[in-house]
Amino acid sequence: MIGVVSGLLPGGLATPATVVFADRLEANLAGMAAFAAEERLALRPHAKTHKCPQIAGRQLALGARGLSAATVGEAEVLVSRTRAALAGPEVEDVFIAYPLWPAADLVTRLGKLAERATVTVGTDSAAAARLLAPLAGRVAVMVEVDCGLGRSGVPPAEAAGVALAARRAGVQVRGVFTFPGHSYRPGAAAQAAADEAAALAEAAAGLAAAGFGTVERSGGSTPSARLSVPGGLSELRPGVYALNDAQQVELGTCSMSEVALMVAATVVSRPAPGRIVLDAGSKVLGPDRPAWATGYGRLADWPGARITGLWEHHAVVAVEGDSPALGETVAVVPNHVCTAVNLVPELLVADRGQVVDRWPVAARAANR
Repeated sequence: MIGVVSGLLPGGLATPATVVFADRLEANLAGMAAFAAEERLALRPHAKTHKCPQIAGRQLALGARGLSAATVGEAEVLVSRTRAALAGPEVEDVFIAYPLWPAADLVTRLGKLAERATVTVGTDSAAAARLLAPLAGRVAVMVEVDCGLGRSGVPPAEAAGVALAARRAGVQVRGVFTFPGHSYRPGAAAQAAADEAAALAEAAAGLAAAGFGTVERSGGSTPSARLSVPGGLSELRPGVYALNDAQQVELGTCSMSEVALMVAATVVSRPAPGRIVLDAGSKVLGPDRPAWATGYGRLADWPGARITGLWEHHAVVAVEGDSPALGETVAVVPNHVCTAVNLVPELLVADRGQVVDRWPVAARAANR
């Protein structure tokens, strides 16, 4: 049997291979761009998901104000390579949405990056803000607040204190930001969006009381993006939406037909009834499995199948009834697309069953 999705995979692939379906990618990018425009939100997609200049260029061409990145390294790669990749839009505005500790080497690199693009960095402490003083007039900051995830970010009431420290260091304060990552649980997206809006409103009010003018309120996750409270955000930073993954399918954020990245894998063993083994393990799919997930990933054409065991080069799949044959190529949906992309050097771009391009994951492993 060759299923509907597996039948879209180019023939003759050496597996495992990470494949992007061009039409699905385009639909996902255009859909979020249209949503942001309709809601009058500036869209700043998070490029840590794809790390790919070709995808970044398409997001900019669809109206994104700039890109978000997780590290200085990601920002450097995307700023330098996006225009060359498409002979089109270049990254002129980048936000490193992370509470950077401005070590000396990072300060030097940020200064050089600011010669090529408008650069904003995240901070959540007065100590870090003060270390940005050598970049005064060249780099702006956004103060990170915690809206309920319990990761980084100060309580909203403390954002003004961090902003004042940045101002005393001579660094422009552009606004406040947060990440409603607690939306990554079943049924939690709406509450996470409400928490996000409340936290940003409180933080922005604190900055206003401290004498700051109109400030950006930046947030957004893929599960909560389309649930954003009207007036709660001015800037939206989803990342996963471009490609989607098994987590988004399980959360109900997208359908299987909206997953734009899959891994072509071969059935290398059928050791027992109801159990098959694929040649795509954790070194290709990534090991992520949240507590609520029903497996380490899915097979696109077998809705009931789940990856129940994952080793470096083995994926064990539980599948009942009709199942892939030994030697058959199947389309695997990774749980977490950001991790899966970071594990491969390139993405094979497929259109109507043919490989039409190969896109380098240029910012792969740019972890600093």
